[in-house]
This record gives sequence, structure tokens and C-alpha cells, in this order.
Amino acid sequence: MIGFGGWDMPVFYSSILDEHQAVRERVGIFDISHMGQIAVSGPAAKRWLNVLLTNNVERLRIAEGQYTLLLNERGGVIDDLIIYCRTDFDYFLVVNAAKIEEDFAWMRSRLSAEVSLSDRSAFFVALAVQGPRSPDLLRQFGELPARNRIQELRIQGIPALVARTGYTGEDGFELFYPAAAGALIWNGLLQLGKPLGVKPCGLGARDTLRMEVCYPLNGADLAPDRTPLEAGLGHFIDLEKPEFVGRDALLAQKVSGIRQRLVALKADGKSPPPRAHYGVFVADKRVGELTSGTQSPSLGVGIGLGYLDVAYAYPDQRVEIDIRGRRFAATVAKKPLYKKRC
Repeated sequence: MIGFGGWDMPVFYSSILDEHQAVRERVGIFDISHMGQIAVSGPAAKRWLNVLLTNNVERLRIAEGQYTLLLNERGGVIDDLIIYCRTDFDYFLVVNAAKIEEDFAWMRSRLSAEVSLSDRSAFFVALAVQGPRSPDLLRQFGELPARNRIQELRIQGIPALVARTGYTGEDGFELFYPAAAGALIWNGLLQLGKPLGVKPCGLGARDTLRMEVCYPLNGADLAPDRTPLEAGLGHFIDLEKPEFVGRDALLAQKVSGIRQRLVALKADGKSPPPRAHYGVFVADKRVGELTSGTQSPSLGVGIGLGYLDVAYAYPDQRVEIDIRGRRFAATVAKKPLYKKRC
């Protein structure tokens, strides 16, 4: 167990490799109750959220979800999150554990008329049911939502919001339901999933899985002094919107150009696991550093994410990673590093 976002969290139950493979091949269940949930409602909720977030909330239809970012005035990332549209006047936001209080305070400081804001994090338990067999485990409870959609189901008699989203690169679902029923559904799904080879999974596998598909981690790959343009998340920014917090800074950065970009790196051969803050070099020139790193169970080599000077931030660029005083060859690779087998 380790401290994570104010919670004690399991690194693994059996082993990181075992749990990683379970999610890639079958189904794994993560307790993600550390994540925060914020409810926004009211006649002006859609318009207000569209001014706060980078993606275009106006495009969301009822029951749809959307990845988006909350920025500071300098265009830096406060948090990355998913927003779900329950009705035209009711939105459900899932935010990162370490950012719940900061996100809520930031939003409350900008609250406008006809908008209601509520931190619901203490009410919900959340589970991530991930892997190619996850639909087999959950479809007995009713018709499942399509990708990036949310609906309410009753799981073991308990009302739960079920979203077809995740942080692993596999098909999967995230469940949000009353905290009082937390252990009941967790234990029930593990029992029901035994014929499918289900495994309880911890933070270790969650990290290796997300890194293989190059999903950024807030606080590591995303930070208040890094913009979404530098992080390669321009697809989730609608600069055509007339207004949102950080827009002017992003427009100015597009004109001036970025100095560094977040890239994926893959070791050329065997090496110790790369880690955050290890330097990246081309010849004797330091051109950046890792923000995340691990040994990839699927690829069998070290992988990482890091910010490199733009001149070196292109696929097939050869680099060296300094791992405890020794240099190991690596290559800038296209994202994602891991692709699902057909």
C-alpha cells in the first residue's frame, strides 16, 4: 500500500505483471474511489462549463461523455477530466484525486447565476472494470452503453452510473455508485467474474497499462506550467470557441510556437526501467527529460513519456536515456506504443 492523492492504495494484489496481463487478455477490476465526482446543474450549466473547459461542451448529447481539460489563465493544465451530459441542465464530472479540492475551488470562484455546483466525491465509490471480457461480466445487468456514453443500471440491486470509459486502452467500464455499497459490488463482481479469469488490480498495473497507450498522468505528464499544446492534446481543445479560460495564452503559443513536446519513448533493447526525471540526450546535448517511465509488460522493454525539445520530438529520433549514470539507447515512437491485437 502507498499514499496516493490522500488515499492508501494497493500497488498490486498478486503482481503487476499478472494484473496487467489480466486486463490485456481478460478482465481486471480497479478500485478508483479516489477519483472525484462533481455535479454541475442549472439552466446556464452548459454555457458556463463551456467557458471553463477546453473541449466544446455544446457538442455533447445526452448520455455522452467527453475528455477535456481545466486550465489556468496561462494555459497550463490544472486538471484533465471527463464530463458526462446527463440532461441539458445536468452534468457529471470525474476529476483526479489530488485535484478535487483545487478543481472545486477554481470552479466555485467562477460560479455564475443559474448554475449549481456540488462536490459529490464522498457519496460515490468507483470501480474500473477493464479488459476484452468486461462486457461479458457486466451485460447480465442490462444493456451496456456504447463507447464514451453513460447510463444507469442496477448492479446487484444497487443503482449505478455505468460509463464505457477507462484508462487502460482496452474496452471497459467505470462504475459510480453509493459508497455504502462499495464492498458489496466489488466482492460480487470478483465472484461473478471467476469463470472469466477476473483479477483485482492495483496502481502498478494501472500505470503500466496507461503508459503503453500513452495516456498522460496529471501531476507527472501534465502540469500547471505545461499547456495542452505541449502535451499533444490539441485535439481536445476547441480554439474556435470565442471564450474559455486559457484560450488567449494558447492562441499566443500557437503563433510563437512551442519549445518542447510530450513524446513517447521506447528503449532499443534491454535496460533498467526508465523513470520520471531521467535525462534524455542526443550525443552530449540534454534535450529533455522523462515525466513517466516503466518496464512495459506487453512490449518487454523500457518505455516512457517525456518532454523533448521540438527539434528532437519526432518519431524515429534516436536518443539516449540517462539511467543512474549510464546511457541507454531509445527511440521516439509513434503513439500509442501498444496497439491491441485484432
